[in-house]
Amino acid sequence: MSEIKPTDTAATNAGEEKDWAASKYFSDSLKTKKPRPPKPQNAVTIAVSSRTLFNMVEERKIYEEEGVEKYMAHMNQQKRENEPLMPGVAFPLVKALMTVNSRLRQLYPDSEELFDIVLMTNNHAQVGVRLINSINHYDLTIERFCMTGGQSPIGYLKAYMTNLYLSKDGEKVTEAIKEGIAAATMFTSGDVENQLSDTQLKVAFDGDAVLFSDESEIIVKQCGLDMFFEHEQEFENIPLKQGPLKCFLEALGKLQRKFYAKNERMTCPIRTYLVTARSAASSGARVLKTLRSWGLEIDEALFLAGAPKGPLLQKIRPHIFFDDQMFHIEGAKELGTIAAHVPYGIGQKYHKGELIEQTVKDVKDKK
Repeated sequence: MSEIKPTDTAATNAGEEKDWAASKYFSDSLKTKKPRPPKPQNAVTIAVSSRTLFNMVEERKIYEEEGVEKYMAHMNQQKRENEPLMPGVAFPLVKALMTVNSRLRQLYPDSEELFDIVLMTNNHAQVGVRLINSINHYDLTIERFCMTGGQSPIGYLKAYMTNLYLSKDGEKVTEAIKEGIAAATMFTSGDVENQLSDTQLKVAFDGDAVLFSDESEIIVKQCGLDMFFEHEQEFENIPLKQGPLKCFLEALGKLQRKFYAKNERMTCPIRTYLVTARSAASSGARVLKTLRSWGLEIDEALFLAGAPKGPLLQKIRPHIFFDDQMFHIEGAKELGTIAAHVPYGIGQKYHKGELIEQTVKDVKDKK
Protein backbone atom coordinates (compact mmCIF):
# COMPACT_ATOMS: atom_id res chain seq x y z
CA MET A 1 0.00 0.00 0.00
CA SER A 2 1.13 3.56 -0.64
CA GLU A 3 2.55 5.86 2.01
CA ILE A 4 0.82 9.07 3.10
CA LYS A 5 2.01 10.82 -0.05
CA PRO A 6 4.09 9.44 -2.92
CA THR A 7 7.72 10.57 -3.11
CA ASP A 8 8.89 12.15 -6.37
CA THR A 9 12.38 12.88 -7.64
CA ALA A 10 14.21 15.98 -6.39
CA ALA A 11 14.03 17.64 -9.81
CA THR A 12 10.29 17.13 -10.05
CA ASN A 13 9.80 18.48 -6.53
CA ALA A 14 11.90 21.55 -7.31
CA GLY A 15 9.81 22.25 -10.39
CA GLU A 16 6.55 21.78 -8.50
CA GLU A 17 7.71 24.08 -5.69
CA LYS A 18 8.54 26.77 -8.23
CA ASP A 19 5.12 26.41 -9.88
CA TRP A 20 3.31 26.52 -6.53
CA ALA A 21 5.31 29.55 -5.38
CA ALA A 22 4.32 31.41 -8.55
CA SER A 23 0.70 30.34 -8.18
CA LYS A 24 0.62 31.41 -4.52
CA TYR A 25 2.15 34.80 -5.36
CA PHE A 26 -0.54 35.40 -7.97
CA SER A 27 -3.33 34.13 -5.68
CA ASP A 28 -2.15 36.28 -2.78
CA SER A 29 -2.28 39.35 -5.01
CA LEU A 30 -6.02 38.79 -5.48
CA LYS A 31 -8.43 39.76 -2.74
CA THR A 32 -10.78 36.96 -1.78
CA LYS A 33 -12.35 35.62 1.39
CA LYS A 34 -12.35 32.09 0.01
CA PRO A 35 -9.53 29.89 1.36
CA ARG A 36 -7.02 28.73 -1.23
CA PRO A 37 -6.68 24.95 -1.71
CA PRO A 38 -3.55 23.50 -0.07
CA LYS A 39 -0.67 21.95 -1.96
CA PRO A 40 -1.59 18.33 -2.72
CA GLN A 41 1.67 17.03 -1.23
CA ASN A 42 0.83 18.69 2.11
CA ALA A 43 -2.89 17.91 2.19
CA VAL A 44 -4.92 14.86 3.15
CA THR A 45 -6.78 14.44 -0.13
CA ILE A 46 -10.25 12.87 -0.13
CA ALA A 47 -11.62 12.10 -3.59
CA VAL A 48 -15.40 11.64 -3.72
CA SER A 49 -17.57 10.65 -6.65
CA SER A 50 -20.54 12.79 -7.66
CA ARG A 51 -22.94 9.98 -6.69
CA THR A 52 -21.56 9.84 -3.14
CA LEU A 53 -21.53 13.60 -2.67
CA PHE A 54 -25.02 14.08 -4.09
CA ASN A 55 -28.16 11.97 -4.30
CA MET A 56 -28.32 11.19 -8.00
CA VAL A 57 -30.69 8.21 -7.93
CA GLU A 58 -33.06 9.79 -10.46
CA GLU A 59 -30.20 10.76 -12.76
CA ARG A 60 -28.62 7.31 -12.48
CA LYS A 61 -31.92 5.67 -13.41
CA ILE A 62 -32.11 7.77 -16.58
CA TYR A 63 -28.51 6.82 -17.44
CA GLU A 64 -29.12 3.08 -16.93
CA GLU A 65 -32.54 2.89 -18.62
CA GLU A 66 -32.28 5.50 -21.37
CA GLY A 67 -28.56 5.84 -22.06
CA VAL A 68 -25.85 8.44 -21.79
CA GLU A 69 -27.31 10.93 -24.30
CA LYS A 70 -30.64 11.17 -22.45
CA TYR A 71 -28.76 11.50 -19.18
CA MET A 72 -26.61 14.36 -20.49
CA ALA A 73 -29.65 16.09 -21.96
CA HIS A 74 -31.39 15.80 -18.58
CA MET A 75 -28.39 17.22 -16.70
CA ASN A 76 -27.75 19.93 -19.28
CA GLN A 77 -31.24 21.44 -19.28
CA GLN A 78 -30.80 25.09 -18.39
CA LYS A 79 -33.91 25.01 -16.23
CA ARG A 80 -32.17 22.39 -14.08
CA GLU A 81 -28.75 24.03 -13.88
CA ASN A 82 -29.70 26.11 -10.86
CA GLU A 83 -31.67 23.29 -9.22
CA PRO A 84 -29.27 21.95 -6.57
CA LEU A 85 -28.81 18.22 -6.31
CA MET A 86 -29.83 16.77 -2.95
CA PRO A 87 -27.08 15.76 -0.48
CA GLY A 88 -25.71 12.25 -0.85
CA VAL A 89 -24.22 9.74 1.58
CA ALA A 90 -20.77 11.43 1.65
CA PHE A 91 -22.22 14.91 2.21
CA PRO A 92 -22.05 14.83 6.07
CA LEU A 93 -18.46 13.58 5.87
CA VAL A 94 -17.47 16.44 3.58
CA LYS A 95 -19.07 18.97 5.95
CA ALA A 96 -17.16 17.41 8.86
CA LEU A 97 -13.88 17.65 6.91
CA MET A 98 -14.57 21.33 6.35
CA THR A 99 -15.18 21.81 10.08
CA VAL A 100 -11.76 20.31 10.86
CA ASN A 101 -10.15 22.59 8.27
CA SER A 102 -11.77 25.61 9.87
CA ARG A 103 -10.30 24.66 13.27
CA LEU A 104 -6.88 24.01 11.75
CA ARG A 105 -6.85 27.38 10.02
CA GLN A 106 -7.64 29.08 13.33
CA LEU A 107 -4.66 27.41 14.99
CA TYR A 108 -2.29 27.44 12.00
CA PRO A 109 -3.27 30.29 9.64
CA ASP A 110 -0.42 29.61 7.20
CA SER A 111 -0.42 25.82 7.32
CA GLU A 112 -1.35 23.72 4.29
CA GLU A 113 -1.72 20.49 6.26
CA LEU A 114 -5.48 20.36 5.71
CA PHE A 115 -8.12 18.16 4.14
CA ASP A 116 -8.48 18.76 0.40
CA ILE A 117 -11.69 17.45 -1.15
CA VAL A 118 -11.66 16.54 -4.85
CA LEU A 119 -14.72 15.71 -6.93
CA MET A 120 -13.67 12.65 -8.93
CA THR A 121 -16.32 11.63 -11.47
CA ASN A 122 -16.67 9.97 -14.85
CA ASN A 123 -19.31 12.55 -15.77
CA HIS A 124 -18.82 14.56 -18.94
CA ALA A 125 -17.63 18.15 -18.59
CA GLN A 126 -20.90 19.31 -20.18
CA VAL A 127 -22.81 18.39 -17.02
CA GLY A 128 -20.32 20.14 -14.76
CA VAL A 129 -22.34 23.34 -14.45
CA ARG A 130 -25.04 21.73 -12.32
CA LEU A 131 -22.42 20.04 -10.14
CA ILE A 132 -20.62 23.34 -9.63
CA ASN A 133 -23.86 25.17 -8.87
CA SER A 134 -24.82 22.49 -6.36
CA ILE A 135 -21.46 22.74 -4.61
CA ASN A 136 -21.77 26.52 -4.45
CA HIS A 137 -25.36 26.27 -3.22
CA TYR A 138 -24.23 24.29 -0.18
CA ASP A 139 -21.09 26.43 0.24
CA LEU A 140 -18.80 23.41 -0.01
CA THR A 141 -15.07 23.99 -0.29
CA ILE A 142 -14.39 21.83 -3.33
CA GLU A 143 -12.17 23.54 -5.88
CA ARG A 144 -10.50 20.62 -7.65
CA PHE A 145 -12.55 18.53 -10.10
CA CYS A 146 -11.75 15.57 -12.32
CA MET A 147 -14.45 14.84 -14.93
CA THR A 148 -13.39 12.04 -17.24
CA GLY A 149 -16.18 11.89 -19.84
CA GLY A 150 -17.28 8.30 -19.35
CA GLN A 151 -13.81 6.89 -18.71
CA SER A 152 -12.66 5.49 -15.36
CA PRO A 153 -11.13 8.19 -13.15
CA ILE A 154 -8.93 5.69 -11.26
CA GLY A 155 -5.86 6.49 -13.35
CA TYR A 156 -5.96 10.07 -12.06
CA LEU A 157 -6.06 9.22 -8.34
CA LYS A 158 -2.30 9.07 -7.90
CA ALA A 159 -1.82 12.25 -9.92
CA TYR A 160 -4.20 13.99 -7.49
CA MET A 161 -2.18 12.46 -4.60
CA THR A 162 -5.31 10.84 -3.21
CA ASN A 163 -5.33 9.53 0.38
CA LEU A 164 -8.87 8.13 0.21
CA TYR A 165 -11.27 7.49 -2.66
CA LEU A 166 -15.01 7.08 -2.00
CA SER A 167 -17.42 5.88 -4.66
CA LYS A 168 -20.65 3.96 -5.16
CA ASP A 169 -19.02 1.85 -7.87
CA GLY A 170 -17.50 -1.27 -6.31
CA GLU A 171 -15.49 -2.13 -9.43
CA LYS A 172 -13.75 1.24 -9.41
CA VAL A 173 -13.06 0.91 -5.68
CA THR A 174 -11.50 -2.52 -6.20
CA GLU A 175 -9.39 -1.08 -9.02
CA ALA A 176 -8.20 1.73 -6.75
CA ILE A 177 -7.22 -0.67 -3.95
CA LYS A 178 -5.22 -2.72 -6.45
CA GLU A 179 -3.39 0.50 -7.29
CA GLY A 180 -2.44 0.86 -3.61
CA ILE A 181 -4.94 3.64 -2.83
CA ALA A 182 -7.23 3.53 0.20
CA ALA A 183 -10.77 3.23 -1.13
CA ALA A 184 -14.27 2.12 -0.17
CA THR A 185 -17.76 1.75 -1.61
CA MET A 186 -20.29 3.90 0.24
CA PHE A 187 -23.84 2.77 0.97
CA THR A 188 -26.91 4.91 1.63
CA SER A 189 -28.41 4.40 5.08
CA GLY A 190 -31.30 6.83 5.25
CA ASP A 191 -31.39 10.43 6.47
CA VAL A 192 -28.80 10.41 9.25
CA GLU A 193 -27.23 13.84 8.73
CA ASN A 194 -29.14 15.47 11.58
CA GLN A 195 -27.96 12.76 13.99
CA LEU A 196 -24.24 13.30 13.33
CA SER A 197 -21.85 15.60 15.17
CA ASP A 198 -21.29 18.94 13.49
CA THR A 199 -18.22 19.73 15.62
CA GLN A 200 -16.20 16.49 15.44
CA LEU A 201 -15.26 14.19 12.55
CA LYS A 202 -15.83 10.59 13.66
CA VAL A 203 -14.23 7.77 11.66
CA ALA A 204 -14.67 4.09 12.61
CA PHE A 205 -12.51 1.27 11.25
CA ASP A 206 -12.72 -2.50 11.31
CA GLY A 207 -9.35 -4.11 12.00
CA ASP A 208 -8.49 -7.19 9.93
CA ALA A 209 -8.47 -6.61 6.15
CA VAL A 210 -9.08 -2.89 6.72
CA LEU A 211 -6.37 -1.35 8.93
CA PHE A 212 -4.42 -4.62 8.96
CA SER A 213 -3.85 -7.27 6.31
CA ASP A 214 -6.08 -10.34 6.14
CA GLU A 215 -3.28 -12.68 7.30
CA SER A 216 -5.05 -13.50 10.59
CA GLU A 217 -8.50 -13.63 9.04
CA ILE A 218 -7.25 -16.32 6.65
CA ILE A 219 -6.48 -18.51 9.67
CA VAL A 220 -9.98 -17.93 11.09
CA LYS A 221 -11.64 -18.88 7.82
CA GLN A 222 -9.44 -21.88 7.04
CA CYS A 223 -8.56 -23.28 10.49
CA GLY A 224 -11.19 -22.00 12.94
CA LEU A 225 -11.19 -19.81 16.03
CA ASP A 226 -9.13 -22.02 18.32
CA MET A 227 -6.20 -22.08 15.89
CA PHE A 228 -6.63 -18.33 15.37
CA PHE A 229 -6.42 -17.63 19.13
CA GLU A 230 -3.29 -19.80 19.44
CA HIS A 231 -1.70 -18.08 16.44
CA GLU A 232 -2.39 -14.55 17.71
CA GLN A 233 -0.98 -15.31 21.16
CA GLU A 234 2.11 -16.95 19.66
CA PHE A 235 2.73 -13.98 17.36
CA GLU A 236 1.52 -11.30 19.76
CA ASN A 237 4.77 -9.34 19.50
CA ILE A 238 5.01 -9.60 15.70
CA PRO A 239 3.20 -6.62 14.07
CA LEU A 240 0.50 -7.40 11.56
CA LYS A 241 1.10 -6.26 8.00
CA GLN A 242 -0.69 -3.12 6.92
CA GLY A 243 -4.11 -3.20 5.28
CA PRO A 244 -5.65 -0.90 2.66
CA LEU A 245 -6.87 1.78 5.13
CA LYS A 246 -3.76 2.01 7.33
CA CYS A 247 -2.44 4.96 5.34
CA PHE A 248 -5.69 6.89 5.87
CA LEU A 249 -5.54 6.35 9.65
CA GLU A 250 -1.94 7.55 9.47
CA ALA A 251 -3.04 10.70 7.63
CA LEU A 252 -5.77 11.37 10.21
CA GLY A 253 -3.20 10.94 12.98
CA LYS A 254 -0.95 13.51 11.36
CA LEU A 255 -3.73 16.11 11.59
CA GLN A 256 -4.72 15.03 15.11
CA ARG A 257 -1.17 15.70 16.33
CA LYS A 258 -1.44 19.29 15.18
CA PHE A 259 -4.25 19.76 17.72
CA TYR A 260 -2.33 17.87 20.41
CA ALA A 261 0.61 20.25 19.87
CA LYS A 262 -1.69 23.13 20.85
CA ASN A 263 -2.84 21.28 24.00
CA GLU A 264 -6.22 20.49 22.41
CA ARG A 265 -6.24 16.71 22.69
CA MET A 266 -9.52 16.69 24.63
CA THR A 267 -11.22 19.05 22.17
CA CYS A 268 -9.70 17.59 18.99
CA PRO A 269 -12.28 17.68 16.17
CA ILE A 270 -11.10 14.29 14.84
CA ARG A 271 -11.93 11.07 16.70
CA THR A 272 -11.06 7.56 15.54
CA TYR A 273 -12.53 4.20 16.54
CA LEU A 274 -11.49 0.58 16.11
CA VAL A 275 -14.61 -1.59 15.98
CA THR A 276 -13.50 -5.20 15.64
CA ALA A 277 -15.09 -8.62 16.01
CA ARG A 278 -11.92 -9.80 17.75
CA SER A 279 -11.94 -10.84 21.39
CA ALA A 280 -9.79 -8.57 23.58
CA ALA A 281 -8.37 -11.25 25.90
CA SER A 282 -7.72 -13.86 23.20
CA SER A 283 -6.51 -11.77 20.27
CA GLY A 284 -6.63 -8.06 21.15
CA ALA A 285 -3.05 -7.51 22.32
CA ARG A 286 -1.52 -8.07 18.89
CA VAL A 287 -3.77 -5.42 17.37
CA LEU A 288 -2.86 -2.77 19.94
CA LYS A 289 0.84 -3.63 19.78
CA THR A 290 0.73 -3.39 15.99
CA LEU A 291 -0.71 0.13 16.15
CA ARG A 292 1.93 1.06 18.71
CA SER A 293 4.71 -0.31 16.49
CA TRP A 294 3.40 1.89 13.66
CA GLY A 295 3.42 4.95 15.91
CA LEU A 296 -0.35 5.31 15.49
CA GLU A 297 -3.03 6.00 18.06
CA ILE A 298 -6.70 5.05 18.03
CA ASP A 299 -8.99 7.02 20.32
CA GLU A 300 -11.38 4.19 21.17
CA ALA A 301 -10.95 0.43 20.72
CA LEU A 302 -14.07 -1.72 20.87
CA PHE A 303 -13.53 -5.50 20.93
CA LEU A 304 -16.89 -7.20 20.36
CA ALA A 305 -15.89 -10.90 20.49
CA GLY A 306 -18.22 -11.70 17.60
CA ALA A 307 -21.17 -9.60 18.77
CA PRO A 308 -23.02 -7.45 16.17
CA LYS A 309 -21.37 -4.12 15.39
CA GLY A 310 -24.57 -2.23 14.55
CA PRO A 311 -25.67 -1.29 18.10
CA LEU A 312 -22.21 0.04 19.03
CA LEU A 313 -22.00 2.03 15.80
CA GLN A 314 -25.46 3.42 16.45
CA LYS A 315 -24.05 4.82 19.70
CA ILE A 316 -20.89 6.19 18.08
CA ARG A 317 -22.67 7.70 15.06
CA PRO A 318 -19.58 7.92 12.85
CA HIS A 319 -19.51 9.97 9.68
CA ILE A 320 -18.14 6.82 8.05
CA PHE A 321 -17.51 3.21 9.11
CA PHE A 322 -15.14 1.00 7.10
CA ASP A 323 -15.48 -2.80 7.03
CA ASP A 324 -14.39 -5.54 4.63
CA GLN A 325 -17.39 -7.85 5.15
CA MET A 326 -20.78 -7.06 3.69
CA PHE A 327 -22.81 -8.59 6.52
CA HIS A 328 -21.24 -6.06 8.92
CA ILE A 329 -22.00 -3.29 6.41
CA GLU A 330 -25.62 -4.47 6.14
CA GLY A 331 -26.01 -4.62 9.92
CA ALA A 332 -24.62 -1.10 10.27
CA LYS A 333 -26.90 0.24 7.52
CA GLU A 334 -29.99 -1.26 9.13
CA LEU A 335 -29.35 0.83 12.24
CA GLY A 336 -28.63 4.05 10.34
CA THR A 337 -24.82 4.06 10.17
CA ILE A 338 -23.07 5.42 7.07
CA ALA A 339 -21.03 2.39 6.04
CA ALA A 340 -18.31 1.89 3.46
CA HIS A 341 -17.24 -1.50 2.12
CA VAL A 342 -13.53 -2.21 1.63
CA PRO A 343 -13.36 -5.02 -0.98
CA TYR A 344 -10.11 -6.58 0.17
CA GLY A 345 -8.90 -9.93 1.45
CA ILE A 346 -10.29 -13.40 2.00
CA GLY A 347 -13.52 -12.06 3.50
CA GLN A 348 -14.75 -11.29 -0.02
CA LYS A 349 -15.19 -15.02 -0.56
CA TYR A 350 -17.46 -15.41 2.47
CA HIS A 351 -20.83 -14.15 3.66
CA LYS A 352 -21.91 -14.69 7.28
CA GLY A 353 -19.15 -17.26 7.61
CA GLU A 354 -20.25 -19.29 4.56
CA LEU A 355 -18.03 -19.68 1.51
CA ILE A 356 -19.61 -17.90 -1.47
CA GLU A 357 -17.37 -19.19 -4.23
CA GLN A 358 -16.11 -22.73 -4.69
CA THR A 359 -12.92 -23.26 -6.62
CA VAL A 360 -12.93 -25.61 -9.59
CA LYS A 361 -10.92 -28.06 -7.52
CA ASP A 362 -13.51 -28.07 -4.72
CA VAL A 363 -16.28 -28.73 -7.22
CA LYS A 364 -14.37 -31.62 -8.77
CA ASP A 365 -13.64 -33.11 -5.34
CA LYS A 366 -17.37 -33.25 -4.60
CA LYS A 367 -18.14 -35.15 -7.77
